[in-house]
Amino acid sequence: MKQITSVQNPYIKSLVQLQEKAKTRKQTGTFLIEGKREIELAIKGGYVLNTLLFCPEVMQNTDYQSFGDSNIERIEISKEVYQKLAYRDTTEGILAVAQTKSLYLSDLKLSKNPLILIAESIEKPGNIGALLRTADAANIDAVIIADPKSDLYNPNIVRSSVGCLFTRQIATGTSSEIIAFLKENGIAFYSATLQNSNEYHKIDYTSPTALVVGTEATGLTDIWRTESTQNIIIPMQGEIDSMNVSVAAAILLFEAKRQRGF
Repeated sequence: MKQITSVQNPYIKSLVQLQEKAKTRKQTGTFLIEGKREIELAIKGGYVLNTLLFCPEVMQNTDYQSFGDSNIERIEISKEVYQKLAYRDTTEGILAVAQTKSLYLSDLKLSKNPLILIAESIEKPGNIGALLRTADAANIDAVIIADPKSDLYNPNIVRSSVGCLFTRQIATGTSSEIIAFLKENGIAFYSATLQNSNEYHKIDYTSPTALVVGTEATGLTDIWRTESTQNIIIPMQGEIDSMNVSVAAAILLFEAKRQRGF
């Protein structure tokens, strides 16, 4: 097995660029995953791994020789190299270089009665990660990011989603493209907004449905408010009129799941 012990190694430097620069991830069509659970979820989700990197000094009770497909390149790295590449100290000393997937709307394979979460222009990677965890918990068909502000293979998103980036179908597009896609496929969409809204629990979500959320600061843009099947609101009982976007999404999605009998 190949060994790399220096952080000055050209290949390691290229992986650092992969972590830090969206442009490099786009050019190479690859990204880094760290952690045994996350890598296993990526494999289960159909992601292709190019390379596995192992740090024996950090690993605990993991047989790296049998981990993943036997045809995947394996490299043993030093603790210094591992700490240069890893964001967390609790990821079992395992990293993987994986191929990105296309994120086209046309690639989505939806059920006959889909439930979809749409998030418009969410900037914070932590919020995107939390939305993906919520989508996984509700076992919905897909997550669509409208007018994305961040590369979905950003390591902060991979990390904060705890692998849920790999468990749901994901697509991106402009708001107008996504609205056209929903209408073409007969999917009603309900926009969470303060304007001209009905209380969310009074709406029927048992037919093909997309639930749309926006940023906490500015909410949804006009196109989502004016084109929606119906605007919906979560009644607030305190002093403020908004909540964390992933919390709002969870409330809406689990109401839809409740109506569908889970």
